[in-house]
Amino acid sequence: MQKLAHGIHRFRSDYFAKNKKLFEKLATDGQRPETLFITCSDSRIVPNLITSSGPGDLFIVRNVGNIIPSVERGVIGGVAAAIEYAVEILNVQAIVVCGHTGCGAIDAILHPERAEHLKFVSRWLREASRIPEILAERYADLDPEQRLTAAVEENVLFQLENLRTYDFIARRLDAGQLALSGWVYQIATGRIFDYDPDSEEFLLLGTKGDRSPLSSRPPPR
Repeated sequence: MQKLAHGIHRFRSDYFAKNKKLFEKLATDGQRPETLFITCSDSRIVPNLITSSGPGDLFIVRNVGNIIPSVERGVIGGVAAAIEYAVEILNVQAIVVCGHTGCGAIDAILHPERAEHLKFVSRWLREASRIPEILAERYADLDPEQRLTAAVEENVLFQLENLRTYDFIARRLDAGQLALSGWVYQIATGRIFDYDPDSEEFLLLGTKGDRSPLSSRPPPR
């Protein structure tokens, strides 16, 4: 807690002091984020840091495994409520689902016995229980590390499919009023890979002239 208290002091004396007008504007005008950013609760993922965005730019939803419950099958709760608010009230123009390498949630999805003593975690991760089936069907020849990367990618794509089960999202997609993106953040390199539906691969994002894929394996779809 002492570390956090010192951090708050630095925030007030440094960042806040330099951006006081911005915070006054946010307090007066409210929030108008353009993007809903859905990612994992993992402490190594800092959305505003990796996107160089500031206060008010992102409406962020975080949970274990960046999971989005399907309307037809899932546990509709806080995640669904946040998505609905972002789309229907805040009128975000884009939704990003961002997974990451070395995800413990994905590892637990592939090896459910490792989390069976955590009843709430196990129940939540069942929302992505199709991932092991997809891995068995398409990526049986990969080594464990490659399988984990493939699972992270497939989970992002699976959650994008779940987003489309929400009628208010489907309507806006059909009208061209909303864009969906699937990202994978590579922690060790700081690189982000964006799913490209044309090539059906996760390609490097944010680097001019370089769109190399996340891995050299066949595309996930």
